[in-house]
Amino acid sequence: MPHDVGPEDPDPLDQNPTADDDGANDGVVAAFFDIDNTIIRGASAAHLAHALYRREFFGIRDLLRLVVHNARYLTFGENKKQIDTVRSHALSIVAGHTVSEIVAIGEEVYDQVLELRIYPGTQRLLNEHIEAGHEVWLVSATPAEIGTLISRRLGGTGALGSVAETVDGVYTGRMVGDMMHGKAKAAGVRALAEQRGIDLAASSAYGDSLNDVSMMETVGNPCAINPDARLRRHAARVGWPVREFRGRRNRAARRGAATLSWAGAVWAAALVARSIKRTVQR
Repeated sequence: MPHDVGPEDPDPLDQNPTADDDGANDGVVAAFFDIDNTIIRGASAAHLAHALYRREFFGIRDLLRLVVHNARYLTFGENKKQIDTVRSHALSIVAGHTVSEIVAIGEEVYDQVLELRIYPGTQRLLNEHIEAGHEVWLVSATPAEIGTLISRRLGGTGALGSVAETVDGVYTGRMVGDMMHGKAKAAGVRALAEQRGIDLAASSAYGDSLNDVSMMETVGNPCAINPDARLRRHAARVGWPVREFRGRRNRAARRGAATLSWAGAVWAAALVARSIKRTVQR
């Protein structure tokens, strides 16, 4: 089944026309999408980080830290403390590198990895919004440059993401404002709506976790996509529609993530240890 919305549940696209029958509503209609596990399976930043590691942006100790954080993300989902830690570390990694350098690597990661991990169901939904003449914005804690890249590849309007400070096109290692996460997503969406004349009551928002709830509450047509257990319960409580694009195998994989992700962390740590041993032996 492509999703678990019952036949009695309205399609989100039927709820957000570009104008009232009498033409009174002239506001722009938009759709706001989270990225990780909503559009793309898994954490997009992890794949970018792996590409940076291959290019020696950081070392083995940093890779181990990434493995542990990714395992926690798969097991427990996002939390502010973890995201702040990852943010600080990521900023230190890109400091001194150029924006064009990171974007070029992001393009390669999209072509080789991310494009293959896009949920077809979400892609169809996104395309329906575009065909209906709606603006489509990706809203994610991922770096703004990467969010914009993904949006462009998907035919979207743009992206709201976390902004790293640059001077003359070079990253300084500092953040501009807050990460685009949790309540910051809602604030970003409201500011964008004011700037572009977006009618939020007629617009839609899609996310997979409780961290997307504040953004979803800003629009008239929220919808949970591939929700984790907590968002699924919240959606049932407030009456939000739910769409499931993962399929039974992927849903079972997410439920079993506590075992699999930590096993993967141990496996990756073993590979790193083996790499260190080989380096020493040389």
